[in-house]
Amino acid sequence: MNRWVRLWSAFVGMIMIGNLQYAWTLFAEPMVKAHAAQHWQLSDVQWGFGLFIAAGTWAMPFFATYIDKYGPRAFMAISGVLCAVGWASLGFISSLLSFYILFCMAGIGVACVYACGVSTAVKWFPDRRGVASGIITAGYGMGAAAFNPLFDYLIRSIGYSNTFLWTGITHGALIALSGLVMLNPPAGYKVKAAVAAKPNVRRQTVDFTYSEMLRTPQFYFLFFAMLSMAIGGLMVTASVKPVATNFKIGEAALTVALVLYPLANGFARILWGSVSDYLGRERTMFTAFLLQAIFLVALTTLGRSGDWIWVALVVLVFLTWGELYVLFPAVLADFYGSKNSAGNYAFLYSAKGFASLLGGGVAASLFEATGTWNYAFFATAALALLSAFMALYLLRMPLPQKTQRAAAGAVQPAE
Repeated sequence: MNRWVRLWSAFVGMIMIGNLQYAWTLFAEPMVKAHAAQHWQLSDVQWGFGLFIAAGTWAMPFFATYIDKYGPRAFMAISGVLCAVGWASLGFISSLLSFYILFCMAGIGVACVYACGVSTAVKWFPDRRGVASGIITAGYGMGAAAFNPLFDYLIRSIGYSNTFLWTGITHGALIALSGLVMLNPPAGYKVKAAVAAKPNVRRQTVDFTYSEMLRTPQFYFLFFAMLSMAIGGLMVTASVKPVATNFKIGEAALTVALVLYPLANGFARILWGSVSDYLGRERTMFTAFLLQAIFLVALTTLGRSGDWIWVALVVLVFLTWGELYVLFPAVLADFYGSKNSAGNYAFLYSAKGFASLLGGGVAASLFEATGTWNYAFFATAALALLSAFMALYLLRMPLPQKTQRAAAGAVQPAE
């Protein structure tokens, strides 16, 4: 079967799980209102969003190595069940504890699908790793452009509880179906165009296991850089509607933003992933992360001056944020090889779990304590700027090595 069929099947699964993350902002305020008698606050439900992402990303290392070994098909079926049960039940809970547990169940399913999708891209497309990863993760970030208006309509017409139910069942089924054609490539699989690395992309010629990777300092540098960059976008993802309410943004502008920002998020992954195949991962990261810092500051300052300025800045935030989920798995495969890509990336991707707690629960709590979003936006902009300069420093770091002998024959010198 053509490798592109497998890629686009994974793309469908990624759209389904992306909806659970990027549609969440539509459910936050209705849940708070529905549980007003139980004194739920915005920060309570946003901690749930943080735990949803954290549970999946932290669980990923435990099953990602099995995806590398046995292939993604069975894991996609299991993930479909987890997402269906976890998400569909959220509208019928009576306590915060049950809300957190069920949301975490859905999060584990989401993370498993994500690992399967990224693994499919880097294994089947060693010659076009940046653009293939971009397409896969674009499904995660872009699909909500079509589905957010549908979610919004359903919440208004049948209520948020029934919206959870029916979208959970349908999304879970489509996840399981999309996994039917997803397999790992056969042993010794090669693509002729991948023999020579492009001049601006350093590429590892040996494969590291996750235990070998965790013994290298480069991994922890990448982990902190990804953590720093992820927080701002996750904060906006979780709270774009509450932020719009606080900024007094009109309903029409918010509706447009809910369509455009997922498109920007998905397009960012294809755009910057393609650029990185030629410009180099590190230079691309510096450029995109620097712009992210600028736009986060602009959103909380200039964004208050008008509805359509706010919409434009939300779009620009996601246009310079979504690429981190392409560039980090690509640079990790460049540094540590692609054979164990799912297991290796699972450990790096766990940074998103910490970022989600900071961008979800902590940011909402800070807003409730101060009455303004400025502190959260300025802090996340500073972290994005730090990540940009860390990306530049990556150019000076040598590729990791297993032994001195292996390094002499297998690793290209640092640029």
